[in-house]
This record gives sequence, C-alpha cells and structure tokens, in this order.
Amino acid sequence: MARVGRLGGAILAETQGAYYLIGNTKAPCDFRAAGFEPPDEASLVKGSYVRLEPLRDASEIEVAPPVLLLDVEGEELAKKLVHRFVIDRNGSVSERLWRLVYSHDDPLDDAEAPVERDARWLGGIPEPIWQLVRDNVLRCL
Repeated sequence: MARVGRLGGAILAETQGAYYLIGNTKAPCDFRAAGFEPPDEASLVKGSYVRLEPLRDASEIEVAPPVLLLDVEGEELAKKLVHRFVIDRNGSVSERLWRLVYSHDDPLDDAEAPVERDARWLGGIPEPIWQLVRDNVLRCL
C-alpha cells in the first residue's frame, strides 16, 4: 500500500521503498532533515515529479500525516498523482483538490480528519471522470 503525504507544499509519495516528490515545493524545504539527498535543480521539472534518494545514514523515513493510502504502486503512482493534484499553469499541488480527497466529508474542517485516509478509490477513478471533478474544483473561487 502506497503512502502519500506532503513535504514543503509538494506531495511526497512512498511506494515499494521508493520516494517521489510530486509538484513544486511551496516553501523552502530542508531535504536532508526529511531524510533525502537534495534533488538537483535541473531534475525538478516544473509540475512533474522526481524520485528522491534517501540519505545513506537516514534511519526509517516517515511520510508525515496527513496521509492518503493508495493501492497504485511504483512510478505509475507518481504519474497519477501529477494528473490528480498538480495545477498545470504553475506546477503546484492544488490545496483544494488535496482537501477534497483527504477530508471529503467537509473540506474546510480538518479538525476531525483521521491521520490516514483510505484513498484507494482515487487510483481507480477513470481519468475523464476525475478531470470533470478537477475542472470544477479548480474553477470554483
């Protein structure tokens, strides 16, 4: 089961022992403190994903809550998360889409949201259906 959380405003996905950073960070991020080698600036393609390399001496890396659980694995997960959450025009992760998936009962009230949310449905929803949802959520002000 893949674990998906946040790191510096981007998405951090752990799948089969590999880690991916999806989208652009929105705040300065200390990758070493998070347990990763800092990615090369050239590899940080705007609005895409990059595989992160754990530090050699890093103990177990934890995806900090809030966490989504998905059953899509490997690089396919990273690609799917780009299509699900990243805003094309600026390469950032949409907070509205994240809240919709993580706290779907009430997107504005995260106070009682669980630490982990089963989001396996997100991996299986057909792309055209998600695109309709995505377009409507991103259009709302």
